Amino acid sequence: MLSHLNPPQREAVKYLDGPLLVLAGAGSGKTRVITQKIVYLIEECGYAPQHITAITFTNKAAREMQERVARLLQGKPARGLTVCTFHALGVQILRQEAGRLGYKPQFSILDSADAMQIVNEILKTTDKQEIRRAQWRISAWKNALVSPTAALDIAATDIDATYAKIYLRYQDTLKAYQAMDFDDLIRLPAELFASDAEVLEKWRKKLRYLLMDEYQDTNACQYQIVKLLTGVSGAFTAVGDDDQAIYGWRGADVKNLHQLHEDYPRLKVIQLTQNYRSTIRILRAANSVIANNTRLYDKQLWSEHGHGDPLHVMAARDEEEEAQNVVMRLLAHKFEHRTRYGDYAILYRGNHQARVFEQFLRNEKVPYVMSGGQSFFEKAEIKDIIAYMRLLANSDDDPAFIRAVTTPRRGVGAATLEKLGEYAGQRHVSLFEAAFEAGFQSQLPARQLEPLIEFCNFINALEFRVRKTPAAEIMADLLKAIAYETYLFDSEETRSAQNKWNNVQEFVGWLGKKGEEDGKDVIALTQTIALITLLENRDDAEIDAVRMSTIHAAKGLEFGHVFLVGAEEDILPHREAVENGTLEEERRLMYVAITRAERSLTISFCKKRKRAGEFQLCEPSRFISEISQEDVRKTGQDADPAEQRQQGNARLAQLKAMLAGK
Repeated sequence: MLSHLNPPQREAVKYLDGPLLVLAGAGSGKTRVITQKIVYLIEECGYAPQHITAITFTNKAAREMQERVARLLQGKPARGLTVCTFHALGVQILRQEAGRLGYKPQFSILDSADAMQIVNEILKTTDKQEIRRAQWRISAWKNALVSPTAALDIAATDIDATYAKIYLRYQDTLKAYQAMDFDDLIRLPAELFASDAEVLEKWRKKLRYLLMDEYQDTNACQYQIVKLLTGVSGAFTAVGDDDQAIYGWRGADVKNLHQLHEDYPRLKVIQLTQNYRSTIRILRAANSVIANNTRLYDKQLWSEHGHGDPLHVMAARDEEEEAQNVVMRLLAHKFEHRTRYGDYAILYRGNHQARVFEQFLRNEKVPYVMSGGQSFFEKAEIKDIIAYMRLLANSDDDPAFIRAVTTPRRGVGAATLEKLGEYAGQRHVSLFEAAFEAGFQSQLPARQLEPLIEFCNFINALEFRVRKTPAAEIMADLLKAIAYETYLFDSEETRSAQNKWNNVQEFVGWLGKKGEEDGKDVIALTQTIALITLLENRDDAEIDAVRMSTIHAAKGLEFGHVFLVGAEEDILPHREAVENGTLEEERRLMYVAITRAERSLTISFCKKRKRAGEFQLCEPSRFISEISQEDVRKTGQDADPAEQRQQGNARLAQLKAMLAGK
């Protein structure tokens, strides 16, 4: 079974004598190790599938891993095996243990827009930057397992104390709504396991062996869950790479890899350094750049793929010329090598860099797909329908209530909602519950009250049917009852309305299919949707198009030919990173970008760039000079004229030969 693995991979799969850390360099086959180990645990070690849990960082990675395990098991039963994200595992735990935390099992999961709205209501400001700053602070506290009262206690300045008070009110609001945000899905299980020995023991018996991918991306909260679940025995395999730790800005702590040594003195470390993706020159560039970092573990990636083409570094006059050069070079390379558009990727540090490249790709009619586009589930018409679903799952979900009762409008005006909000606030109950209280009803004339009560009764009637009626039927009845199609065509231009209605039909069709396949009702599907994003459900691999992506979003992916653009000081590395002392994370970002490339890598930078309408001079990124220069060929304004002529003549001769051979 393990004959196709290399010796370190084989050792990692078979090691079961205690906690194991697999340091898996880029492209070294870490997913293969995790999937083979799951199969090994089941087939060779007698583990029941329901006692094995593999944790990934994206739904897409979890799905791919599940598919691989199913193929390896060749039809043998794997029922009960858990392969999911940290957040999905959190939902699974919280669904079962909600009562111990004062929640009901059908709690709502708020997305960032809903959370933002709650912070907005607390701050009463239109300053989106201030709202985001407050959200970041709250998220950072939650990820570090700091409660609102603890945040108040440790506040060193007035601004810290102010944010802590916002955190306290925010958390009180969530509890009143019977809702959790994404950070709570990790924080609450960690707190529960730390405080309730009975629950912890129950889950330890259930999750007897843990396998964790991308361990360098864990935060303090996630580390705590793993530590509590695995206990002193340390029945786990953690797979990670300190050289690819690029998420410090969102709470991930690469020190968690190092912490394993302190918490588990018997920790075994196995390095995977054979790269199955890239050529020797690309790996030599990556190794030479990352060697400038202080590293927890020193490793050198190597490959049997041959030396490959030299790396190209292109200088451009400005961003317009950079985009033109990249697109022209990409098209020439595609013509010469008879490749697909899908073999190419354009990677950048920030989304704002993409616009000019999009423009030139469109000019040349080059198909492209972008990462970080709007999620299908973020479209307004889909969020409208999801609001109803959330309300059916949890009538205390105030943000969902407000969206549903006003979309489509059903005679419930702003004045009614304002009175309802005031009354609910005074009574500390949800808007839905407040609507039925005699104290509130006495405040409104019948004509104002009737449409509100009619809406609430409609939700109650649907909710009564949810548990025993297929999701497809419930959703069809819902759309008909609220006349959503008519609402769209009354409020939008015909083409836009038709597109939105098509999206709604696609969504409802998906719900029906998913409900049938997974045996889930609308309430279970509502919690599933909260953990899904479009990019993890759309198979871009089938589309023959150039990939455009931030480096962060490209992590874990690979492309035949990579163009890394905007490699300048103040962009990569980012100015703030240099000022804040997080330069090493920027260098790891450069390392991640380089190691996405399989066969060729082109790095480009501008001599000047427009900022706030003014041209400013730019310096090439310091990381370019850290690449072993014998592997680099320069083109553009930095190139040696004789060398550039020679390269041009060689390419022209190659093109002529190809045309002659047609």
